[in-house]
Amino acid sequence: MSPGASKTAFQLRISLKEYVPVIWRRLLVPGGVTMAKLHTIFQAAMGWEDYHLHCFKIDGVRDGIPDPEFEMTDINDKTVRLSELVGERARFEYQYDFGDNWCHEVIIESVSALDLVLKNAVCHEGQRACPPEDVGGARMYSKVLEAIGDPDYEEHDEYLNRIAPGFHPDAFDLAAINAALQRVR
Repeated sequence: MSPGASKTAFQLRISLKEYVPVIWRRLLVPGGVTMAKLHTIFQAAMGWEDYHLHCFKIDGVRDGIPDPEFEMTDINDKTVRLSELVGERARFEYQYDFGDNWCHEVIIESVSALDLVLKNAVCHEGQRACPPEDVGGARMYSKVLEAIGDPDYEEHDEYLNRIAPGFHPDAFDLAAINAALQRVR
């Protein structure tokens, strides 16, 4: 059996905090997933590009890539598995990009036994596009969306350059997300 493959699965709901309307994904994740792989799964599911540091906050303890500015428990995220840190119906936080401070709430909705081995995470539901990388956090993202939606807005062109051509905040492409999740190793 490949690392991270399992006959159990976690159903997770990850949602971006401090932004309305809510941006979220519902994922089925292999039960044996390491925290390092869970980070990569979240990056693929939300549409982030993994340019920045991240951490998990579980039961008040921060675990992630060590950064001298942030006190974190030293775990080996390549060997510690999600199932070792949380139980069913748990909640924890995933933080990405300490500058923009994208905080996500993760809810473990269920843990199930499967008849077949689940090798890769699967997204089966969600809403809205993830904010572009380095847009400036939730408040700035709101300002960018306001500016690009109004051609008369003073900084319309400047903010339009902050996002990829064709970006639409309400877009949710389930097939593209699942294709990205299939590439996670």
